[in-house]
Amino acid sequence: MFVVPRLYPILDAGCFADAAEMFSAAEEFAASGITLLQYRNKSGNARQMLAQARELRIRLGANIKLIMNDRADLCLAAGFDGLHVGQDDLSSESARVIIGNERWLGVSTHNSEQLAESDKTSADYLAIGPVFATSSKANPDPVVGLEGLRQARGITRKPLVAIGGITRANARSVIDAGADSVAVISDLLLDPRKSAEEFLRLLR
Repeated sequence: MFVVPRLYPILDAGCFADAAEMFSAAEEFAASGITLLQYRNKSGNARQMLAQARELRIRLGANIKLIMNDRADLCLAAGFDGLHVGQDDLSSESARVIIGNERWLGVSTHNSEQLAESDKTSADYLAIGPVFATSSKANPDPVVGLEGLRQARGITRKPLVAIGGITRANARSVIDAGADSVAVISDLLLDPRKSAEEFLRLLR
């Protein structure tokens, strides 16, 4: 049975002043007890992204599953454990051909139709969002809300990851609405270890 941990931190390179700050946050997350982390870099070039990804792999070791956002080639080159693709990236099946069956594959969806379509693929887990308004994307998709999340739960039996505007104040309501896991960016940035520990306590 495929299980996604309750807390799914996303390490977005664009949220940090430099790579050193990002690596420090990653190590703080690791110290909090997280077991899954996604590396996302929307502005770096391939060489820079690969260097950062390999550094994360070295620093975090084998106890944390590392997921690469978008780039199947870099997922393999950095020795990551999985890949996460969006609606405008490689198709799920194309990604699966590249990364093989041993690595995790996640897919972002933004409405019931996309979720139902992605449910038919070999994706290991599906993400739905934004659940709430978010500042992490320049042009976010329409908010699905808790009701949209409940509908999504009825569509798929795959592990469901909720994303978008999730904070310590609303995370429990997201789990109660049917999500298996919450993906978080912004509310983990200030004091990463303490923030992650609080999320983990709330989501038990």
